[in-house]
Amino acid sequence: MSEHDHSRCDPTGCPISGRREFLHHAAITLAGAKAALGVPGSSAEALVIRFGSALGRAGDEHSYPIPTEDGAVIDRETEVILVRYQNRIYAFALSCPHQNTALKWLADEGRFQCPKHKSRYQPDGVFISGRATRGMDRFAVHRDGDRVVVLLDSLFKQDKDPAGWAGAAISL
Repeated sequence: MSEHDHSRCDPTGCPISGRREFLHHAAITLAGAKAALGVPGSSAEALVIRFGSALGRAGDEHSYPIPTEDGAVIDRETEVILVRYQNRIYAFALSCPHQNTALKWLADEGRFQCPKHKSRYQPDGVFISGRATRGMDRFAVHRDGDRVVVLLDSLFKQDKDPAGWAGAAISL
């Protein structure tokens, strides 16, 4: 059947005129289904990732503006990833807990990944798979007005202090 030959369509009509249109509709349908199901990498999970630095520093306390939308700010200087995700704010160590390799953001998959051994993490730092055995390490955080204060001397490891790790977040 050629792209415009509708002779084999059912009697109710053929709403899709060819392969390109079919693939276009299929891609839209798949993206919508992924978003509805909350699948990482869907438009509902897309995070804006940018680089930045602390607004203020006082010893081991670094302050950042509260993000206005879901996304992440990577502060290379202090090796902090500040994430706003589903109305919560987290501050993570930039390195993978397995062997301290800098984590990468994979936008098309909606997750963090270690480039060395492929450990994968959700945007909230929860471990998905790979050689690591725990979630991304979280710094203690608290809110100070319109800023998030990250305490660099207070790092929680999910396997050593599950309660501290779970509490190292700000609810918005």
